Amino acid sequence: MADNRSTAPGPVPSAGRTERVASGAASSTPTPSGAGEKSRPAFTSDHPEADPLPPERPRIGRSKIIRRDMIRQKIWEKAGARRRLLLLLLIILPSLLASHVMYSLLPARTGLSLNLISTALFGLLFSWISVGFWSSVAGVMVMLRHYDRFAVTLGVPEASIPEGVRTALLFPVYHEDARTVCEGIRAVLQSLRDKNLESFFDIFILSDSTKPDAWVAEEEAWYALCLEENCFGRVFYRRRRSNLKRKSGNIADFCRRWGADYRYMTVFDADSVMSGETLRRMVLAMEAHPEIGILQSPPKAVNSRSLIARVQQFANHLYGPIFAAGVHYWQLGDAQYWGHNAIIRVEPFMRYCQLPKLPGSAPLGGEILSHDFVESALMRRAGYGVWLAYELDGSYEECPPSLIDELVRDRRWCQGNLQHSRLIFTRGFFPTHRALFINGIMSYGSALLWFFFLLSSSAQVIAELFVVPDYFPTGPSLFPDWPKYFPSWALALLGGTASLLFFPKVMALILVTCKGGSRAFGGVIRMTLSAFGEVVVSTFLAPVRMLFHSFFVISTILGRTVGWNAQNRGDQGTSWGDATRFHWWGTLLGLVWGLVMYRLNPGFFLWLSPIVVGLAVSIPLSVWTSRVSLGEGARALGLFITPVDTNPPLELQRLNSRLAAPEPFCPFLLPREQGFVRAAVIPRVFALHSTLAATKRRNSPRKDQRLALLVEKAVSQGPDALSPVEKTAILSDPATLGRLHRQVWELPPDKAAAWGIR
Repeated sequence: MADNRSTAPGPVPSAGRTERVASGAASSTPTPSGAGEKSRPAFTSDHPEADPLPPERPRIGRSKIIRRDMIRQKIWEKAGARRRLLLLLLIILPSLLASHVMYSLLPARTGLSLNLISTALFGLLFSWISVGFWSSVAGVMVMLRHYDRFAVTLGVPEASIPEGVRTALLFPVYHEDARTVCEGIRAVLQSLRDKNLESFFDIFILSDSTKPDAWVAEEEAWYALCLEENCFGRVFYRRRRSNLKRKSGNIADFCRRWGADYRYMTVFDADSVMSGETLRRMVLAMEAHPEIGILQSPPKAVNSRSLIARVQQFANHLYGPIFAAGVHYWQLGDAQYWGHNAIIRVEPFMRYCQLPKLPGSAPLGGEILSHDFVESALMRRAGYGVWLAYELDGSYEECPPSLIDELVRDRRWCQGNLQHSRLIFTRGFFPTHRALFINGIMSYGSALLWFFFLLSSSAQVIAELFVVPDYFPTGPSLFPDWPKYFPSWALALLGGTASLLFFPKVMALILVTCKGGSRAFGGVIRMTLSAFGEVVVSTFLAPVRMLFHSFFVISTILGRTVGWNAQNRGDQGTSWGDATRFHWWGTLLGLVWGLVMYRLNPGFFLWLSPIVVGLAVSIPLSVWTSRVSLGEGARALGLFITPVDTNPPLELQRLNSRLAAPEPFCPFLLPREQGFVRAAVIPRVFALHSTLAATKRRNSPRKDQRLALLVEKAVSQGPDALSPVEKTAILSDPATLGRLHRQVWELPPDKAAAWGIR
């Protein structure tokens, strides 16, 4: 398939036809590759030689924002500054007090240096958990009020989108299950049709897949969707030859080619679904607030089946709204973009949000992995607001199905967030976004601090056993200097720390109950039991996450890079072998650490037991929490129930119904996972792929000879003899694929069986 080619075919191509699939040429649809080159915007973020961060841009001029919007922006900027100053005081002052108490409780004979280290680590961790606590408190305040003057979507009228306002819905994919992705797109498309909004939106499947089987599967799923829904010219598929810069480069490529045709774009994840009503409200909010550059919706977790995913989905629905409202309260128009389920104003995004290539090599240099935080900072630097629409429903995503899948994803996020340390002091960034960079770094760095704090605490216990107490530190005296113990201070410090961790959960339970929403969670009793179960599961998982996040931070600092792997969105569960290979060293550490502390100080072992026990049982914990049977069993008991379980929205009902239905009958017994074989054998698939891959490029004689040898190899030895690179080479040349197609059907029965022909 030609690089960056738009595909919007009309009639289904027959087996013998190789005509070019028609692309929409009207102004309302994308132009094919090669057309309109002179009108392409100068968006350069996909170029390997991209410049460093562009110079600070001037604020939006009066010609672009009317006076009312400028006044409104000044109002929220002043309110945000006051709120953040208050938040800073609420974090710093209690943390200093708690650190003072902590230092007073430490034994003097363990040494000043060790005590200072432990106190500093405790103070940083206390400050870190204070951020989440005060965000939850602010969220409760916001949700108890009946009016929020800064909520950007509450005043959106019940009206249709104005004519001429066009939005592109982008679905970047990379080795995803093509059928699942297209069924999610179908649910979004049908929801738009329910609201008569289809004409205002175009949908793009932007593929970065490099596997030949995934390539063909995506084309088949896209074509089946367009054929069944009659949405040719409305849903487009494009696959890049080079997945430079990964997802951010994928979006940049779209912007260069077709961004000028759209006022807004909404970026989805491969598992994201949004309702038509939510998309309408977001577009109208952007129309009503031309000073907003990015509007982020808070996605709700859905379709979880394994135990760990059910627990995370429950926590997301119960605690998520409060936390999102609190984040909105403190950030206002200085919020952050999460990379998906958000609407973006295309023109300033193309103009100001070019991603730099960081100096140096990976992992801390090179291409930016966590692009979303940087793009929101660049958008804000240009003078546009970045808002979180905490009050919006109808935005959904899925959770990782196992602990291992979650940690594999976190490994990539960790490296991306640590790269932001290179951008904290970039000229022109607002203080809030500098703080958000630090917050993202602390999302993983706090685990390392926690690990060091536990190690320093263990070191103090060991030091107490070998250091002889000195009761006369100032020389001979009539009265010894006895150690001082303050049990009431210790209890107060423990209670305060526990309150920061668990009181937000209690507030969420009370708030949902008072607002009459407990029935959607299975009732007050089941909701309370589920919250307790979530605390238990999270307590056991926390040490495992701490250990791996600490390892991720250290390995990144030491120069170990991470690959770009497709996310697992299935429900296969974790095998005992995989869990053992992944967690054996954590299990060993927990057993040794716990045994040593038990022998040296049984009292300290009790305090440390939640940590070492969680590590020691990490192998069975990883296996059991990935089990769908346990997740479904908890659901049958009424535990971890969420509103999308008791009253699923229409979009999810349609999606799940389609996924549960059997696939259409096909006379060829070739699974869709064998995309290359299907393209070489099935006439319909061969014709579709040949049409989409049509190109005007002529091969050199040397390349034609190499392709001919590949065809000969495939015919004589079967498809398994070809490497993925060789399969891609054949798929990329329609003439070569045509020769293979004809020769496969001329094979004798014994050799044809290797191609699935019986």
